[in-house]
Amino acid sequence: MIEQTLPRLPVESAPAHTIRDWKAMEKKWIPRGLPRCSPGRFYAWLAPWLLLLAIGAYAMYLCFAEGLQHTNMDNRFAFGLWIYLDLTVIALGAGAFFTGFLFYILRWKEMTAVINAAVVLGFICYSSAIAILLVDIGQPLRAWFTFWHPNVHSMLTEVTFCLSCYLTVLAIEYLPVLLKNRKLRQVPLFLVFEYELHRVMPVLAGVGTFLSFFHQGSLGGLYGVLHGRPFAFREALGIWPTTFFLFILSAAAAGPSFVLLMARLTQFLSRKQLVRAEVFAQLGKVSGTLLLFYVLLKTLDTMLWINRIYPQTGFSPYSFYAEPSFGTWVLLLEIIGLGLVPALFLVNPRMREKPWVLTLMAFLACSGVAFNRFVMTVQTLALPTLPFDRFLRYVPSWQEVAAFLAVLAYGVLLYSFSFRYATLFPQERDLRNQ
Repeated sequence: MIEQTLPRLPVESAPAHTIRDWKAMEKKWIPRGLPRCSPGRFYAWLAPWLLLLAIGAYAMYLCFAEGLQHTNMDNRFAFGLWIYLDLTVIALGAGAFFTGFLFYILRWKEMTAVINAAVVLGFICYSSAIAILLVDIGQPLRAWFTFWHPNVHSMLTEVTFCLSCYLTVLAIEYLPVLLKNRKLRQVPLFLVFEYELHRVMPVLAGVGTFLSFFHQGSLGGLYGVLHGRPFAFREALGIWPTTFFLFILSAAAAGPSFVLLMARLTQFLSRKQLVRAEVFAQLGKVSGTLLLFYVLLKTLDTMLWINRIYPQTGFSPYSFYAEPSFGTWVLLLEIIGLGLVPALFLVNPRMREKPWVLTLMAFLACSGVAFNRFVMTVQTLALPTLPFDRFLRYVPSWQEVAAFLAVLAYGVLLYSFSFRYATLFPQERDLRNQ
């Protein structure tokens, strides 16, 4: 890793010329022609995230050393904050496979401006999902059982294989981003290796699209086949429940919005123009079109669910929204407030020309997919499955929250190092010279 090859920052008592030498050496790792903040400001930015990572690492240690009694999950509520985090970051990480599909398969050259950033974001999302899963299973040393003794009747088996394979693909796609660093390009072997990797990128993009398509769908299909959970159960189209297709479409819709949102946030924090406005508008258009299609299908699925599936279970259609924690406002917020509204704004060309509107709608679109994963994970398990069952309340422990924040800190740290020492936004150099 690049950050491991950098010398440590000398202590304050070090001679002035040593500090100057360190700063000069550190500057050589920064891409030529792309100004970055001073080392002091950069490490001041990293400090709080490193603290969060350390606290989260301690919480994970407690779970490894003493067991999952440190969490508030149990046999009734086996999926909690960590699984919700997994589903959310995997959905947001869809920006990597979908942007790669647009760039390498459909040949949308506009995506050149964000393809590197999309790959880094995808790698962060999928690696953090795998990391938190190792904590969630409670026995990470037995994680290999999934591969050696797979349950061929479980959708989670397919999810495990696809997640692991796609993380490998993303790691390979991430290598050229790192190898573009000007110091690493001075090594002939790295230069040749980077060139050879670029030749196979279209193949990797196709493989990544295939793997993502199925594991995104299987995560949704997992809930759709739960006959004992009438809130989540859905009828099948072929052999797949409707949630299989809804998860794929929602992830594909939110992915470009997440790439857009992170690029805009990087521009704001770095105070630099990194991507041309027309690229942002294109990402918003793609995301809005897919999101509008998703909202239409989600609405149709909800109506069929209320009028056909509910009556067969013996529940009243609105009994699942009787608890104060989950009223009918949940359904309206998910479909209208965080679905239809951003979709209509994003497909409107005049609205996409306003940067603040584009950013806000991208945020709402990402919030919508995150809220959907919350409903499917937390609300599904909290609701009673039989008329005489009680409503189950769940509040995550501080260890669960700390591990959640550690994943966030890990993502910020890796993204910050990638932005500082690699070229995430190729248009940055051209825009700076204009």
